[in-house]
Amino acid sequence: MAIPPIAALEIGTSRTVVCVGESDGGRIKITGVGSYPTIGVRKGQMFDLVQARTGVETAVKLAEKQSDVSIWQVLMALSGGHILATVNPGMVTIRSSDHAVSRDDIDEVTENAKEVQTDPERQVLHTITQTFTVDDQPGIVKPEGMRCKMLTLNVMAVHGVKSRIENAVNVAKSAELEVTDVAFSGVCAALAALTTEQKRNGVVLIDLGGGTTNYIAYSNDVVAAVGSVGVGGDHVTNDIALAFNIPLNRAEELKRAEGSALIDSEGGARRVALKADVGFEERMLNCKALHTVINARMDETLRVVRSRLHDAGVLPHVGGGVVLTGGGAYLRKVTELAQRIFGVPCRIGMPVNVDGLDKLEQPASLCTAAGLVLYGHMTYEDRGMLAPVKNIFKGWFRR
Repeated sequence: MAIPPIAALEIGTSRTVVCVGESDGGRIKITGVGSYPTIGVRKGQMFDLVQARTGVETAVKLAEKQSDVSIWQVLMALSGGHILATVNPGMVTIRSSDHAVSRDDIDEVTENAKEVQTDPERQVLHTITQTFTVDDQPGIVKPEGMRCKMLTLNVMAVHGVKSRIENAVNVAKSAELEVTDVAFSGVCAALAALTTEQKRNGVVLIDLGGGTTNYIAYSNDVVAAVGSVGVGGDHVTNDIALAFNIPLNRAEELKRAEGSALIDSEGGARRVALKADVGFEERMLNCKALHTVINARMDETLRVVRSRLHDAGVLPHVGGGVVLTGGGAYLRKVTELAQRIFGVPCRIGMPVNVDGLDKLEQPASLCTAAGLVLYGHMTYEDRGMLAPVKNIFKGWFRR
């Protein structure tokens, strides 16, 4: 059975993005992209559903026009500080006379591990298989045929606050869209931007969004840490506005045009003119002061991620370095800052596992939506990479 075109919706703090993707010779090709400024969202959370709906409706129309597909079902990407990950172990006693692990034993321990018990107010988004332990020997990937008395499997459960997830889904519903599944933004970005070799070598992906910073780390091809920090690019903009007493829109323009995540010793003495605005006089601003404000926030945010990865024991196992995605990845010298903080090579991540986005401006900002399309195709085919979709796609039709 042919896989239908799949539409992915990301209601970010800064922009709402819709991507449509189709299978093309074994690869996923993005055939339509719609993007529109978001209103009504703060730190990845909805505070005005009516305003947020406007961005969704406009982004959908733009994606429909480009892809020539009528969109009425979507997958939705979620982020926010309420997204957490916990490791749930499953255990089985090997009952065969030779104590060899069988396929049935593996299936049983997997089912046990995926029976995640969470607070009733939280909803599980993904259950991601990690590694097996054979008696007291951890880190086993394929235990079948090994001899032991006890087989243990760790499964990472990624979950969020149910009411916040429902609020996001209701925005899509108010735009007359059916949400067939939800997924964590960090997982989606990783699907689009990371290669098998990077995951095998160990890698950290950090998605720098407008209101949140999401991260996912791999060690030996296994997801080792997942999380979200409720701080993003909009906080940098707000810091600039407060520090220099300028409107938020001017602060955003200044960040994009003159901003740097590092204090630039070469151009720091340069001054830029701030034109007069309603209630604000024209004046000159020192670039070093601007860079100092930006650096303080970005340094703090990345160090929070580093601290979490340190606590998870991941940092010694990231030979593949750090990959930055999201719109914040294009802030000048942010890769250099991340390299200093994490002590490993850092680069901007591109959606390398899908086609059709290479000619677009700032493709790293589309990794989450593009990865969500890929996630939809993978789960539709039931390859077992992540938790399967919760609803079956009913079909599609051309405009």
